[in-house]
Formats: sequence, structure tokens, C-alpha cells
Amino acid sequence: MSDAARRATGAEVRFRGGGFAPVSRRWIGWAVFVALIALAEWGTRTGWISALTLPRPSDVLQTFVELWQSGLLFKHLGPSVTRLIVGAALGASIGISVGVLIGLFSHIRAGLVPLVAAIFPIPKIALLPLFVIWFGIDEGSKYALIAFGTFTPTVVATYGAVDNVDRSLIRMGQSFGLSWWSIVRKIVLPGAMPGILSGLRISLAIAIILLVAAEMLGAEFGIGAYILEAGSLYDLERLFAGVVILSLFGVLMSAGIGMIERRVLRWRS
Repeated sequence: MSDAARRATGAEVRFRGGGFAPVSRRWIGWAVFVALIALAEWGTRTGWISALTLPRPSDVLQTFVELWQSGLLFKHLGPSVTRLIVGAALGASIGISVGVLIGLFSHIRAGLVPLVAAIFPIPKIALLPLFVIWFGIDEGSKYALIAFGTFTPTVVATYGAVDNVDRSLIRMGQSFGLSWWSIVRKIVLPGAMPGILSGLRISLAIAIILLVAAEMLGAEFGIGAYILEAGSLYDLERLFAGVVILSLFGVLMSAGIGMIERRVLRWRS
């Protein structure tokens, strides 16, 4: 039956505008993950992959079990999670605030965009010795490094997202007599939210990288310190266990951003 006939009879017409809508097929990702693990296990057991190159996944799993039973897993996870949450929360919150101000006010944009452009390409890991001098070798320097590394990409993503809000929607709000604050709250911020959340994905990934770098200097416990110790001993099972933990950090953060997107951006569906 054609669409015209469907409309004439009152039947539902198939929506044709959803071709670019993402469809959730999570089982494919899990299947790829399981296949890679199985391939690595088979390759290391048969000798196709050298044990000096890649440890057996089963041995890495056994390392996790030993870490759990000995209590070392939580001794390393606790400080890392705290540093990551505190540093990333500081950097992201300040970055979003500054980015929104840059996007909304021309004077702030003129004053801060050149500064942000100057500090954005600086490798943040190179600043770690400077932060140690300023804040000491304890937790302060680690928080500062993670916060600063999260701040700059968040600022760039946020004011870029504000700039990309459809100006016709803003003019429409003005024509309906909305106040400046109402336009910002009801049009600009919701329109910029997809870009802000996309920027947060990148910023949080950078925060994990900087967490490892910060913990490799003057930290007794933490995933970075654990990886540094395992690497110095060439203990591949422990080294890969630490890398897997960092990957899980990234997966959990991405899942958290996805939950926020589904809740905050329901208007797009």
C-alpha cells in the first residue's frame, strides 16, 4: 500500500526521516570484545603470540583475583578514584562556566580566547614539575594537573557549542519577547548541551591519562604507581591488569555521560 493510500485510510505512515538515527546494538560490541579476548588467549597458548609480547588473558584475570584477595586492588583504586573525581570535577565545572561566559559575552571572549588558545596546546604532563613546585608532591599537585588538563578542552568545546546554537531559534525567542536569561536557559544551554557533553568525553579521557602521569611521581598507591612498578619489573600480567582498570575507568565514564545524554537530551528524540 502506498503512503497516499495509507493516509487516505488513516493507517500509520512509515516515518522516513530516521535513517540517521543511531540504533543501539550493544551485543555487537560485546561480541567483538569477547572475540578479541578469545583470539589473544588462543594465540598465547599456541605460541602464535609470544609471552614476552602479550600475557594470557586468563593470567591477567588471575592477577585480578589475587589483587582482590590481597586487598591491594582497593588500596590502589581508592586514591585513583578520589583524584580522578576531584580533579575532573574541578576542571570540568570551571571549564563549562568559563566556556559559557566566553560564548555569551563578547568582552570576556576577547579577553580569554587568546589566553585559552595559548595554553591549550601545551602538553599538560610537561607542567607536572611546575605543579609539584607550586602545590607540593602530595595530593594538591595531582588534583591541579588533572583539573588543568580537563579545563582547557572543556572550555574550547563549551564555547564552540554555544557558538553553534541555531541563531534563528534565538531570534524567534526574542520575537516572542523572552528575556535574555530565558533565552539562555531555554534555548542556548539546551542547544549547546550536545557539544558540551561531547567535549566532556574527551576531557575525561585526558583526565585519566593525566591521572596515570601524576601517580607515577611521588605516589605510593594508585593505578599509575601500580603500572609503574609492574613495568619496572617487566611483570606483564600486573601491567595489563592496570591497563584494564584504566580502560574500565574510561568505559564507566563514557556510560555515565551516555546516561546524562539520554536524560538531558530527550528532546532530540
